[in-house]
Amino acid sequence: MTEDRDEGFQALEALTALEDLAGRLQAACLARGVWVATAESCTGGLVAHAITQVAGSSAYFRGSIVAYANEAKTDVLGVDGALIEAHGAVSAQVARAMATAARARFGTELAVSTTGVAGPGGGSAQKPVGLTYLAVADAEGVEVVRQRWDLDRNGNKIESARAALELLLRRVESAP
Repeated sequence: MTEDRDEGFQALEALTALEDLAGRLQAACLARGVWVATAESCTGGLVAHAITQVAGSSAYFRGSIVAYANEAKTDVLGVDGALIEAHGAVSAQVARAMATAARARFGTELAVSTTGVAGPGGGSAQKPVGLTYLAVADAEGVEVVRQRWDLDRNGNKIESARAALELLLRRVESAP
């Protein structure tokens, strides 16, 4: 019982930290007039959830597409199926395509994407559990980041969402 309570408190602290990052992102976006969108796979909407937990997020956040299945990546986002076939859904190439597509679909200055293996199953020697690719797209181009978390499913999702928010924040703060 105590262990469950400790895990609950840790999860609450992690979500609070995500909301704090989202608050910083909101302030930076509003100060610069930047609109944001997300395309999420392994995080299942957690990035969008953190953003929308902060009151006033509609002033800079257009929306999110949770493209969990490959069909959603191709049919909803417009990711080329051949790209998924050649590199797999968990790849730098697909993360790049997802972020670019979200930016175009929502008409925003900035978009972030997440794709990875949250676990506990689904991993392989080439793409182990915890492997995540994140991409952020803006008018200057696309930056892709590869991460590898060694946590449980919730931890992998939370860390991926944190990394996505930090990537957005860094990109906004570095803009002129």
